[in-house]
Amino acid sequence: MRNYFTRFIKSMFSASMCLMVAASALPDRAHAADDFPTRPMTYMITFNPGGQSDREARRQEPMLKELLGQNVLIDYKVGGGGALGWKELVTSKPDGYTFAGFNIPHTILQPMLQEVGYKTDQLVPVCIFQRTYLGLAVPVDSPYKTYEEFIAAAKKAPGKMKLCGSGSLSGHHIALLSLQKQAGVRMTYIPETGSATQMTGFLGGHYDAIIANSDDLVRFRDKARILAVTSAERLKLFPDVPTFKEKNLDIVLSIDRGVALPPGAPDNVVRTLEKAFLNIANRPEVIEAQTREGFTPVAMGHDECIAYIKEMTTFYGDILKSTRGK
Repeated sequence: MRNYFTRFIKSMFSASMCLMVAASALPDRAHAADDFPTRPMTYMITFNPGGQSDREARRQEPMLKELLGQNVLIDYKVGGGGALGWKELVTSKPDGYTFAGFNIPHTILQPMLQEVGYKTDQLVPVCIFQRTYLGLAVPVDSPYKTYEEFIAAAKKAPGKMKLCGSGSLSGHHIALLSLQKQAGVRMTYIPETGSATQMTGFLGGHYDAIIANSDDLVRFRDKARILAVTSAERLKLFPDVPTFKEKNLDIVLSIDRGVALPPGAPDNVVRTLEKAFLNIANRPEVIEAQTREGFTPVAMGHDECIAYIKEMTTFYGDILKSTRGK
C-alpha cells in the first residue's frame, strides 16, 4: 500500500510539473508572436523568374528588409499557372515566415473550375499592390494592322490562329474566352508558365498573337502591334490603341497582384506584413516607377482585399457562365 501511494504522489507531482512547464511556455510563445518577425522569411513566387510577380518582389525585397528587420528570401514554385505554388502555400506553417505572391483572377478561376489543391478562401490576403490591364497584340511585322483585320482572318481559319497567354484558367485565358464568345471566332490558346516565357515565345515568332500584360507591351512596344486593350478607357501610355469596349465588346479585365499567407495566420502577423507592404505600395518612388513601367499602382489592405475578392468571385463566375453559354 505504501508503494502504491508513493507512486501515486510521484505521478501527480510529475503531472503538475508538466502543466506548470506548459503554462509557463504560453507567455513565451505569445511574446514570440508579438515580436514577429525574428528570423528570415520566404517570399514565394509562383511564376517564372523575370515576370511581373518576380520583378515586383525584387523591388520590394530591400524595403521589406528595412521595414521588418529581417532578410527576405525570394523562392520559386512554378507550375499550373501558379496553382502549384498556391497549393504549397496553403499547407505551409501559418507563422508568417512563408508568404506568396497571388494573382486575381487566377486564384478565383482555378478552384472554381477544377481541383487544384487549394481553395480561394484558404489564401489569407495581406495586400494587393499592383494591377495590369491586358492587350491583344500581334508581331510588328504581322500582316494584320487592325483589330478588324485580325478578327476577319481568324474567322476565315477557325482554330488555326495560335494565341499565347500566361497560364491556364488565368486572366489571359478568360480574356481569350470572352473574345471568342463575343467576336464569334475560334483560336488555339497556348498557355505559357509565366509572362517571361510567354514574351520569349511571342518574340521568337512562335505565335500569331498574344494577350499580354500592359507592362510587357510597354517593354516591347517596338516589337508588337497592339490591336485592343481590356481597360475601360484608353491607356495613357497607348493613347492611340482602342479599347475592346470601343469595338462593342464587353471585355474589361485586369490582373491584380498581391501577397497572401497560409490559412490560420495570426492576426498580428497579417497586420505586421500588411503595414509593411502598404508602406511600400504608397511610396511615391514606387508609384512613379510602376506607372512608368505600365502598371497601375494599387494599395489595398487585408480587409479591403477580402471584400474585393468576394466581388471578383461573383464577377468572374458570371463571365464563365456567359462564355460557356449557361
